[in-house]
Amino acid sequence: MTDDTTILLVGHGSRNRDGNNETLSFAAQWRERHPERRIEVCFIEHAEVLLDDGLDRAAKGARRVLVIPFILNAAGHVKMELPAALNRARERHPGVDFGVTRHLGMGREIFAVLQGQLDRLMKQLAMPDPQTTGVILLGRGSSDAGANGELAKMARWIFEANEHELVDLAFTGVTWPRLETVVQRQVRLGMMQVCIVPVYLFTGVLIERIKAQVDRLRQQYPQVAFALGTHFGFDKGIFDLLDAKVDGDELPEGRMLECDGCKYRADAEDEHLHDHGHTATGACGHGHGHDHSHDHRHG
Repeated sequence: MTDDTTILLVGHGSRNRDGNNETLSFAAQWRERHPERRIEVCFIEHAEVLLDDGLDRAAKGARRVLVIPFILNAAGHVKMELPAALNRARERHPGVDFGVTRHLGMGREIFAVLQGQLDRLMKQLAMPDPQTTGVILLGRGSSDAGANGELAKMARWIFEANEHELVDLAFTGVTWPRLETVVQRQVRLGMMQVCIVPVYLFTGVLIERIKAQVDRLRQQYPQVAFALGTHFGFDKGIFDLLDAKVDGDELPEGRMLECDGCKYRADAEDEHLHDHGHTATGACGHGHGHDHSHDHRHG
């Protein structure tokens, strides 16, 4: 990273000012970790500094601008609005090289953050039996099926890495199912505890809405113990993920790694080149040791 490069974090933006302030606070903490870097922030909506203005500020006095979509899932904002704004910025600043990384995505790093959230919630519940403790990953929800599918992938990875009977996903808006519906289903299937893991970077209107929903659910199901996680934008894993993006240590855009969720991946990388056969043993071709054969689901 050279002195004439600006890093531009592009947040989603929230109607709740606290959410935007947390993004700015994150940037301040990231600067403290790397005082040699010039780090700027803008938002796609609901903020004072939006895309065009942010790109102009980042380009001032720079030869290169590295744009990082500080967003978990790529939907219309990342796929359409950001590229259009970048094209306009290139026309306004022909002497500046504008580059863009992938959004944060749902890969190994975010999975580790979510697993850490779940581990803390289980301790909060005094480590109950996972077979009677349901897990719900709760996302923003999108009209983009691919973005919703990324959260579904995380739900499956959480299931594979733990012993919970049920790991489901729910959304706060746009698409289905919603939190209340999934909780109702899990309670009917015998869950005595429910861990709710919000998949959000920072606070905002939806985080406040989630807290109110869980308060109502506690009243509706007094026999069930609920543990609610929180947004995780200040987790060390998020800082590390952004560092990897700046250093170029991430997969090229569009490349998929089938073994990302495989617990044998670290060992296997030293032994072979991942010739992925989609066999009955799993997408990566490895026989996974996680066995639910004691469980009625696999009869």
